[in-house]
Amino acid sequence: MSQIALSDLNAASFDDFVAVLENVVEYSPWIAQEAAARRPFAGINPLLDAIKAAIASAEPEVQLALIRAHPDLANKTQRAAGLTPDSSAEQNSAGLDRLSDTEHAAFERANNAYREKFGIPYIVCARRHTKDSILQDFEARLQNIAKTETRRALEEISRIAALRLDQLVIADDKLKVHGRLSTHVLDNHAGKPAPGIAVELIELASLGESRVIARTLTNVDGRTDQPLIGGRPLPIGRYELRFSVAKYYAERNVQLSDPPFLDDIPLRFAISEPESHYHVPLLVTPWSYSTYRGS
Repeated sequence: MSQIALSDLNAASFDDFVAVLENVVEYSPWIAQEAAARRPFAGINPLLDAIKAAIASAEPEVQLALIRAHPDLANKTQRAAGLTPDSSAEQNSAGLDRLSDTEHAAFERANNAYREKFGIPYIVCARRHTKDSILQDFEARLQNIAKTETRRALEEISRIAALRLDQLVIADDKLKVHGRLSTHVLDNHAGKPAPGIAVELIELASLGESRVIARTLTNVDGRTDQPLIGGRPLPIGRYELRFSVAKYYAERNVQLSDPPFLDDIPLRFAISEPESHYHVPLLVTPWSYSTYRGS
């Protein structure tokens, strides 16, 4: 996806403006048309506000058509027929292109139950979720009434639009759509940061396979050169950080038992706030470890 500066977008013709933003909301170029009429925008946040205002002020039947323009999640038939590139990338980011048979069956049941009750597709901003959290959200939202779900669907459409806009438009101000996951390792045995420790980040799954989503080494400060997750929302879900500490101590000639009392240390934690910073450190010796949520 090529990016465009907000200043260039403000200066574009009406038709060119619409052509750039017409896919920010699925199959609904009328929203870009309404935003074009409100130019110029001082920043990307006012531009997003204009898009959200267009959605909020639309007539109920127009809002309903907007909701129905969105695809079901993890629908094999719709995926085979072809999703928009944005929808495909968003569903893939949550692992919906790598579902086990059990997961496919769970999504099919959830989609069918949701459509039967509400008559609309279930909409969620997939980039803020894991497979497990989407299924949990399905179950929670099936308890709602239709009016609540219509409102919730429009809120999720606005969240999707914000992330698409963030990828598309370059501006001096920033949308608050990203989170960050970081770690560091403190060697309490030596009283200093621990460099060279292999770290894996694993997304845990209940019905399908868990998957490694990051592998890295700690640097001289005991930290990682880049966030474990950054530049995007932190998907809601359960995770495990795995630290290879026995190898670290063996390389420093620290006497260890055979086998080592602590080898690979797993830290399990959950993320519930996609736009927040989660810092999950490890404080370790050859015989003990602790953690906390830092900042």
